[in-house]
Amino acid sequence: MADVLVIGGGLAGLSAAAALGSEGYRVRILEARPFLGGRATSYEAGGETIDNCQHVLLRCCLNLLDFYKRLGVSEHIVFYREFYFLEPGGRKSVMRRSAPSFLRLGFLNLSEKIAIARALLAMRREHSIRKDLDSITMQQWLEEKRQPVRAIDRFWRQVLVSAVNEDLDRMAASHGFQVFVLGFLSNPEFYQMGVPAIPLARLYSTDAWSKLGNVEILQRSPAQSMTVENGAVRSVATSAGDLHADFYISAVPFERMASLVPGLPLDLSEFEHSPITGIHLWFDRPITDLPHATLLDRTIQWMFNKSQGRYVELVVSASRSLVDTKREEVIALALRELAEFFPAVKEARLEKSHVVKEIRATFSAKPGLGQLRPESRTAIRNLFLAGDWTRSGWPATMEGAVRSGYLAAEAVTEAAGARKAFLRPTQA
Repeated sequence: MADVLVIGGGLAGLSAAAALGSEGYRVRILEARPFLGGRATSYEAGGETIDNCQHVLLRCCLNLLDFYKRLGVSEHIVFYREFYFLEPGGRKSVMRRSAPSFLRLGFLNLSEKIAIARALLAMRREHSIRKDLDSITMQQWLEEKRQPVRAIDRFWRQVLVSAVNEDLDRMAASHGFQVFVLGFLSNPEFYQMGVPAIPLARLYSTDAWSKLGNVEILQRSPAQSMTVENGAVRSVATSAGDLHADFYISAVPFERMASLVPGLPLDLSEFEHSPITGIHLWFDRPITDLPHATLLDRTIQWMFNKSQGRYVELVVSASRSLVDTKREEVIALALRELAEFFPAVKEARLEKSHVVKEIRATFSAKPGLGQLRPESRTAIRNLFLAGDWTRSGWPATMEGAVRSGYLAAEAVTEAAGARKAFLRPTQA
């Protein structure tokens, strides 16, 4: 079997390696850091193991679930059928996948619910026939459907900004459609939210890789540059010397491509980043018994209960407003807002805290970018691309990253003369 060198140990690179390793290819993964997972990982901070940001999935993420199955860690994903919406003051609404549940939501009035229902029906009709969804924003589409301001703020924005990590007026409508059409309007089980029950880095532990064939992981081994001769990659320069393979998969972020492969014809000028902020808070007592909640009308968007209500993680997606905010100011904001939803915060003592700002969390899923996202194949015959920014068919999510890895692995097998299918298509 052929040798494959995968550059980057994030989900895209790991999934490509898992797929190819299981088919008998000899695979080496180069990862610059001492841990795997890329932006979906965990590390030690202040004596605690924390995720760099809370990552969740829906049951429609079939390829991510397939990757977890390959690693033997599926049992560590806990799925929830209920979503909790909290208003300032603490009033709780519970959303399940049913019309009666939707009609009982207290944070929306009747006219807002009717407007949302009409928009969802329009979405079901239009998702396969409209040709302009990648060229308009989700905000424009919602305004076209005459969605009330409060319905946009409390329902559409609350779901979509967290799912796509972009504001509605910056997000291509195609991405918003995908979240709702796949997650809520197709398979009745697809809406369920999965939350890892262990630190993310443990999902990719070295024990799992022994079952996936001849896969070697080289940590603290950053790739410096590629040497290309006669239309093919000949080697990759690393601090330990040049490495050679039959095929190469670049699974690095888009901003690294120019230095890694100078001259590769990719137009990345329109690609931008969208940040995520994670706020970790440890209290001296439980402040909630909810497993998670989306928080309405405030900066903080989600709360995840990490340990019996005493340790919670708060998430702000598309968090441009917090990028330049000082750490102590972010924590003060979080405590102030959290107390509006959970009164126990006022009596609890904050024991420690940690703020993680992922400035380059995802690419900005703006209109017009879809056609610029590159395919797996490149102009260099033995070089293939993976990464959530490539043309995976999904926005910048864990599912999108794994899909890109599987697509790159498929392209390698085709180039090797025995094409193998790894991608699991998701049907709306």
